[in-house]
Amino acid sequence: MGSVLTANIKLTAYGIDKEIKMNTKLTDEILEHLWVLREKGSKSYNELVNDMKDGDIHNAILKMEKAGLITLTNDSIELSAKGETRARDLTRRHRLAERLFYDVFEAEMEEAEYTACEVEHILSPAVTDSVCSFLGHPPTCPHGKAIPKGECCFKYSREVKPLVSQLNDLEVGSAARIVFITLHKDKSSGLQRLASMGIVPGSIIKLKQKAPAFVLEIDETTLAIDSPIAKEIYVKRLGFADKKG
Repeated sequence: MGSVLTANIKLTAYGIDKEIKMNTKLTDEILEHLWVLREKGSKSYNELVNDMKDGDIHNAILKMEKAGLITLTNDSIELSAKGETRARDLTRRHRLAERLFYDVFEAEMEEAEYTACEVEHILSPAVTDSVCSFLGHPPTCPHGKAIPKGECCFKYSREVKPLVSQLNDLEVGSAARIVFITLHKDKSSGLQRLASMGIVPGSIIKLKQKAPAFVLEIDETTLAIDSPIAKEIYVKRLGFADKKG
């Protein structure tokens, strides 16, 4: 988990106007876990405590309630509007960091997860948006969970092309390296089919045509995929391919 910081923090950035002494890293982890539990349809206090397994969690939760980050009702624990904003930011940073370390830096999943847990607490909004733009505003993390959108996603213009983009945005005649594929776990058969054709992260492809189907060349093999699948494949453009590639 790394070192734990305890500080008097003034949470004015999230609309909280009073100072409360709290374990900032544990607070962030609780907020992020509440977001994950909500995605699963749960708001159970006991489930949160059992999942976190931290001896100081009860005390931390009470301080978070006083700070206006959460609300407690019997066994129910929910994010307040203030807590929602912070939890959303943390989840966005974490899942973008996972994408960066796993897909771009090719770290093992466990290492990508651990590193993302560390950096999510320190990424500024500007750096987070830069990472998101660099990755082409990915919709999901490597585990298939949704990445909350940021301002950069809504401001995204096709006139300013990110380093990583969807395959369907690639120009005919271009070569590119596959960075990641966003098909969910429930579409594992689709991922296996793509893998059998050599369409996996790291592969170099050349786009031959877009209509009526996307025609790609990989290692001198030509194959076709449908447009919906092309939207799930994110690539880094390498330039225009010559006859030799």
